Amino acid sequence: MSHPHHLRVPSPAGPPLTGHLPFADAPGVPDPIEVTSRWLTRGGRPWFPVSGEFHYSRYPAGEWEEELLKMKAGGVTAVASYLIWIHHEEIEGRVRFDGDRDLRRFAELCARHGLDFIPRVGPWSHAEVRNGGLPDWVLARDCAPRTDDPVYLDAVRPWFAAIAEQLSGLDRAHGGPIVAIQIENELYDQPGHLLTLKRMAREAGLSAPLWTSTAWGGVRLPPDELLPLYGGYTEAFWTEADGGWPDTCRKHFFFTHQRDDEGIGSDLRPVSVRGSEPDAFADRFPWATCELGGGMAVSYHRRPYVDPDDIGALGLTKIGCGSVWQGFYMFHGGTNPAGELSTLQESHATGYPNDLPVLTYDFQAPLGEYGQYRRTYHELRLQHLLLADFGHLIAPMESALPERRPEGQFDRDTLRWAVRGDGTSGFLFVNNHQPHQQLPEHPETSFTVEFTSSGGELTLPSTPVTVPSGAYFCWPLRLDVAGVRLEWATAQPVCTVDVDGRTVLVLTATDGIAPELALDTATVSALRTPTGDVTPVGDRLLVTGLRPGTDALVEVDTADGGRVGLLVLDAATARTAYRGLAWGAERLVLCGDGVVFDRDEVRLHGSGTATSFAVLPAPERAPVVDGVTAEPVADGVFTRYAVPKASAGEGSAVEVTLVRAAGPAPESVTGIQGRASAPADKYFDTVAAEYRVEVPDALPPGTLLRLHWSGDVGRAYVGDMLVADQFCSGRVWDIGLDRLPAEALRAEGLRLRVLPLHAGAPVHLPEQACGERETAAVTHAELITGHTWSVRAG
Repeated sequence: MSHPHHLRVPSPAGPPLTGHLPFADAPGVPDPIEVTSRWLTRGGRPWFPVSGEFHYSRYPAGEWEEELLKMKAGGVTAVASYLIWIHHEEIEGRVRFDGDRDLRRFAELCARHGLDFIPRVGPWSHAEVRNGGLPDWVLARDCAPRTDDPVYLDAVRPWFAAIAEQLSGLDRAHGGPIVAIQIENELYDQPGHLLTLKRMAREAGLSAPLWTSTAWGGVRLPPDELLPLYGGYTEAFWTEADGGWPDTCRKHFFFTHQRDDEGIGSDLRPVSVRGSEPDAFADRFPWATCELGGGMAVSYHRRPYVDPDDIGALGLTKIGCGSVWQGFYMFHGGTNPAGELSTLQESHATGYPNDLPVLTYDFQAPLGEYGQYRRTYHELRLQHLLLADFGHLIAPMESALPERRPEGQFDRDTLRWAVRGDGTSGFLFVNNHQPHQQLPEHPETSFTVEFTSSGGELTLPSTPVTVPSGAYFCWPLRLDVAGVRLEWATAQPVCTVDVDGRTVLVLTATDGIAPELALDTATVSALRTPTGDVTPVGDRLLVTGLRPGTDALVEVDTADGGRVGLLVLDAATARTAYRGLAWGAERLVLCGDGVVFDRDEVRLHGSGTATSFAVLPAPERAPVVDGVTAEPVADGVFTRYAVPKASAGEGSAVEVTLVRAAGPAPESVTGIQGRASAPADKYFDTVAAEYRVEVPDALPPGTLLRLHWSGDVGRAYVGDMLVADQFCSGRVWDIGLDRLPAEALRAEGLRLRVLPLHAGAPVHLPEQACGERETAAVTHAELITGHTWSVRAG
């Protein structure tokens, strides 16, 4: 039985409001940033930013630049970072901007590589930091923090002045990267205090075209003074251990026009706090986000396991819902710095509802605590490539949704889809994935999209398809490609690339759905396809049976004498695609490893095993890899180059010796809100299983120790120094050996201590961690050695 889906896409409801907000860019900038009621503009063109959170003070300064380049290659256009006050001024009057706290250098690196910068200045940040980032000495004062109490403001004022001094000359007026500044965080019912903080920040010398505030939880904001930013997470560490998958997370896998996520930070929001109605600002502000979950932290009592497809589906669904700014938290993980007076993590000991690990803040992010590439990075990069080329089209398009069934967000049977459209063209979004509960496949599916402005409709594809379980994708509708009108494609646009004067649109097939291209015959004079069939149907040419891959280039001669290519990659190959400036031109690079673009050099980050990369268009001369000219071979329309194997490989086993078996698991103790507290330090000396790891000398830079383990809490020590920790959640435990004190490591070795989990502990574990929860053991350890290849023009 056929299952047609119909949706009417109305014309935009008039032009957006403009000039109604008191935001202004610096005079004379070549690309002024402005805000309408429905989207942002830059240089007079709709602008769809992609921001990613990276906390510089949680990462070694010597590695910042390469990690920023990784973020840029992942499609991030703006780097956001909390300026965590307690990291900078743990001791009153001694404000530190040295080493890993060098805010100015971090912002300058963003500018050097064409990345915007968004400082989130607080003073309160949360960020799973001790006191939410407020130094202990502030809380020791006789004042009411996070209010207009003059004593509190007297403490904040010098902190804002110190930030302004660090960022002096990096504003837009001086060609700097600062496009937005966030005031405070998750403050729901004090619009007057938010306005006071904005005024104080400006008086200190901070400036930006956009001033923002988090807007979840029904926040009340001072009218029109702060751009509300929203969020949405696939999972939550801050809810109850026995609460199941939160409904506030479930709803993010449906297409909806509700912007607010009342679940974020709900553990810190008193029930008595009453903010504004959800989406109270929808008529005056565009739907912008700053905290779409790029992963999720792990607390002691609740330990979510986030699958990369959870994040990929969330991101794509938000675009279909109407987002015009994709902001991810976190995009890059990190490690808490060691405090001089205390540890610096959120904990029950500091009056917070959750115990977090002392050191790790990996967040299961697309780029991990030690810069590891995760599959999430590749899923999101695919979407960000789409936005880089077509975001200016998508941003002004309104989101149209089919009617929801009465089951609402508990409906697992109805196909979830939406269209962003402008009345004549658009993009069709489908999400058939959600965490924890598999969604059924949808056979015999077709779509009819009625565009009211043009008076016409599209019914696609020509033959109904099965939407596989777990699939999420975006299809173009009436997309103009350099003079050719692509009526539809059952493949997702990735990006465009210029090849010998011809625009090539790259698309990715979805596993389980055959790609079909429908072109308007009036825009085509000739068409050639390497596989499949070309069939005239009315005023369209249908390309069917195309086998996706690096050779699946459909060549089109346009009616106006131009040339266009439509290249359909298979799903796996598309997730190896990077686009960047390389050897003097914009190029598409396919590589299963990490790729960064750095002026005249491309660097590949891999495991050290043999790899290769393919390029379109190929450079005139074969590139040079680590000083050796690479040999070219044809790979469809790409040219592929082999990369030699490095001297060290991946996955070599390392010896781990059991020194002491674990004793009985300690009884569970509860703290704030009755939640389980992390075991006391004493148990690591008396109860924990202890292992010694023989770490070889002279390891390649970037080597990770990867531990396969079970139990409750693991800690790693060099001598008496805690160097890494983890709450068991079914994931491997990586330790960056570069981060360890080298001399002490050679002299004293690395010790691991692992506690078992008490059988009655009120702790939520994902199914990946349930099997051996009460057994404290390191079952296998291996060294993951990386290598970086330098690729330069030949």
